[in-house]
Amino acid sequence: MTYAAKDYGKLIGMEGFSETLLKNHFTLYQGYVTNTNKLLDTLEGMLGEGKTAVPEYAELKRRLGWEFNGMRLHELYFENLGAKGALEPGGRLGKALAAEFGSVEKWETDFRATGAMRGIGWVVLYQDTVGGRLINQWVNEHDVGNPAGASPILVMDVFEHAFMVDYGLKKADYIASFFRNIDWKTAEGRLK
Repeated sequence: MTYAAKDYGKLIGMEGFSETLLKNHFTLYQGYVTNTNKLLDTLEGMLGEGKTAVPEYAELKRRLGWEFNGMRLHELYFENLGAKGALEPGGRLGKALAAEFGSVEKWETDFRATGAMRGIGWVVLYQDTVGGRLINQWVNEHDVGNPAGASPILVMDVFEHAFMVDYGLKKADYIASFFRNIDWKTAEGRLK
């Protein structure tokens, strides 16, 4: 199976995100899809040739986590953008956030604060599929910090490419724009 890059062109024109920023971001995402496919093909070939005990195989296996997660996290991120409106406090997700964090406002404060931390990465609201808890998690890089057995509910990219073109060093302004454009129905649909 070959992965195909999805078309997120519907996000062009979204408030707070320039066309230049979005098109650059889409191109970066397409690179992750391309590299995921190349790595899977190369690894399959090496397996077929019995070359699994060489350092190159091990390094490509490690690199696959970076490229695959880069592809998938971008898809989740783009898919939870593009809508207007606030989270419904009485909806399933609103109630779950209030139960876990004490209120939706406390959850949002924690999510924003996590995104504002120094460094590059992702902020992901995860649901622990075993215990059901909701956790705002910093994901460093793409392949470091994803909690095992947890499902992403809301994904925010905080790598520089996600905001520098439009916001420079004003990450908090980017986060505010992100919140104005969340597709809460998509996020709620991910809740188990």
